[in-house]
Amino acid sequence: MTPDLEERDGRRRRGLDSRDRIVEAMLELMREGEVAPGAERVAARADVGLRTVFRHFRDMDSLYAEISRTIQGELADLVARPLASDEESGRLVELASMRAEAYERIFPFKHASMAHRHRSDFLARDHARMVANLRQSLARDLPAACADPGRLEALDLLLSFEAWSRLRREQDLSRDEALAVILAAAESLLCPSGT
Repeated sequence: MTPDLEERDGRRRRGLDSRDRIVEAMLELMREGEVAPGAERVAARADVGLRTVFRHFRDMDSLYAEISRTIQGELADLVARPLASDEESGRLVELASMRAEAYERIFPFKHASMAHRHRSDFLARDHARMVANLRQSLARDLPAACADPGRLEALDLLLSFEAWSRLRREQDLSRDEALAVILAAAESLLCPSGT
């Protein structure tokens, strides 16, 4: 490798390292409860200059997009895991448990994104994509229950991030308590009394 190529390759590696540190810094700050960490805070946490942040990310939407890709990568194994149960009630338990695990992992980012979704085209699209994907998986994994439009809507609500967030934040339930509440409500939809 020529010295010129080595220098360019080294700059490229340093650039990718800086980009990764910026994304990780933003995620760390969100996990610590900062809803809107500014570029200065992100740069300081990543140990890069402010100009480096803006050189890698032209605006906050491009940073949100990279964070979203990172989170999707972290959740890929969980999302790809097939449900094992043949019975709809067993599939419901598996589906709700998988969603609880995913929601716990994305909790800080989703709360930060909810605060900015009205100002960000990317966050609005990303949220709509997530809602559509969750709804599709619900119809695929619980087809008998979802054949009834009313049950589909109720299950979609019960198994949503918004329901999980309310149980965990506003109602101050533990992860296990929140999951038990969701399962009890969802199971009553699968087996309504009088049927």
